[in-house]
Amino acid sequence: MLSTEEAIRKRRSIRKFSSEPVPDEQIMALIEAARLAPSGCNAQPWRFKIVKDEEIRIKLAEAAHNQSFIAQAPVVIVCCADISGYIQGTESGLQDLGKIGAIEDRMINIICSNLNETKKMGINELGPRIAANVAIAVEHMVLRALDFGLGTCWIRALEEEKIKDIFGWDENIYVVALLPLGIPAEDPGPRKRLELEDLLL
Repeated sequence: MLSTEEAIRKRRSIRKFSSEPVPDEQIMALIEAARLAPSGCNAQPWRFKIVKDEEIRIKLAEAAHNQSFIAQAPVVIVCCADISGYIQGTESGLQDLGKIGAIEDRMINIICSNLNETKKMGINELGPRIAANVAIAVEHMVLRALDFGLGTCWIRALEEEKIKDIFGWDENIYVVALLPLGIPAEDPGPRKRLELEDLLL
């Protein structure tokens, strides 16, 4: 098993996959890694749709501006935010954190006030706010995948409404990303990265 540093350094965006299936236990290990991710007030708004069916994978690729390699992956995980789950989770999470003294009453009042404003927002404004929580969970999956020799690729270039139509999802679900998953059929080298001094303000 890779160390955390090794996984971070080894990770690449994979766009060519073997057709070999991914065992269910490995897929669920990735979902478990996502389940353990941190989120604001422990709201845990992430929801995942595991797609193996070839016809649906093709539809997902078409909904992602015809990026055909998505359909080539034996598994695509559709990574979403549950809007009502976020609101309910934030409220209950605040109560739990308050009971154990992990958060000050002052901060609870501030967050509750912000949450009341949040409830008035539409999905186009609220979805991207919640997406940051989901992104953390997705990156947990991306790094855990390396333990099984699996490759992934973050996909944000997508048409959300088309994806929601595929599954019949309503406005409560906000699609954050697609995550094609499988055994890599390529071995890309390191991509160019900024130097450390370029990152510091």
